[in-house]
Amino acid sequence: MKVGFDISQIIYKGGVSNYTKNLTEELQKNEDLQMVYFFSSLRKRYHGDLKNVKKFKLPPSLFEVLFNRLRNVPIEKFIGDIDVFHSSDWVQPPSRAKNVTSYHDVIPIKFPDWSDPKIVAVHKRRLRIVEKEIDKVIAVSHSTKKDLLSVSALKPEQIEVVYEGVSGNFKRGTEKQIAQFKKKYKLPEKFVLAIGGIGKRKNLERIKNASKDFDLVISLKDLQVDDEELPLLYSSAEALVYASLYEGFGLPVLEAMACGTPVITSNVSSMPEIAGGAAILVNPEKTDEIKRALGNVMNDQDLRNELIEKGEKRAKEFSWKKAAKETANVYESLVSKK
Repeated sequence: MKVGFDISQIIYKGGVSNYTKNLTEELQKNEDLQMVYFFSSLRKRYHGDLKNVKKFKLPPSLFEVLFNRLRNVPIEKFIGDIDVFHSSDWVQPPSRAKNVTSYHDVIPIKFPDWSDPKIVAVHKRRLRIVEKEIDKVIAVSHSTKKDLLSVSALKPEQIEVVYEGVSGNFKRGTEKQIAQFKKKYKLPEKFVLAIGGIGKRKNLERIKNASKDFDLVISLKDLQVDDEELPLLYSSAEALVYASLYEGFGLPVLEAMACGTPVITSNVSSMPEIAGGAAILVNPEKTDEIKRALGNVMNDQDLRNELIEKGEKRAKEFSWKKAAKETANVYESLVSKK
């Protein structure tokens, strides 16, 4: 089976890039799949290890017009004949193959005030094409599937839930590694970790107010580390406070758990589903609730030990190998119907 996969998002920071990189690396190991990758960027080069990457030095904005608006050139013109095409979350090219796409969330459509109007317009335009032409949608959580059904004309049987995975390098660092990491970045001996981001969705103002009794470090704002050092960042923190207002999946919850870090997260959208009873859940709009949960986690050693044990067990239930296998099953189910 020959599968085309759009990996153009791989060069950017964030959840979609992480998903694309890890999933395609695992899919490439599947001997039943002949993978071919489509990559387009004007200024950035592809530096990964994937084989059979068709590279085009053109901006994504051009392909958005070509694929989402004009729609007169099929993806086969760029990557050859295929049995299945797996599109990104940005463009939906015409294809003679069976069509699969992944949805990480529906933020631009469900919460348009959180996104630039141009991004909202792109996602609305693409969703209309998805509704008409897609054979299967992969949603990264049941929460995202539910949201998709609420904002689109898609039917439940068109959407398969395939969870993301936790990379094997996410594990607790040694005491020596943690000490060296804290020294390198001049971090407090004990600190609470939060994840930064653009806009109000990450709920940072409430998290800051709730964390006034402790040293708070906000990743991507106070501190930016390479992907290789992320496990040590989680390992060094006393707790992760991930009280986001909305997440399609919420991978940091699992990454922190895999590193033995207690997690406080929100009781909305996908986060309870992903935490699976291994984190403390809070109403993200109630600062006092976040503060109370944080105080309990920081001061109750028995609670900490319980969260660490449950978290490490929960994180082991998610892997990119499993995600790739389930994704390949989606491809095979479509090709077998031809």
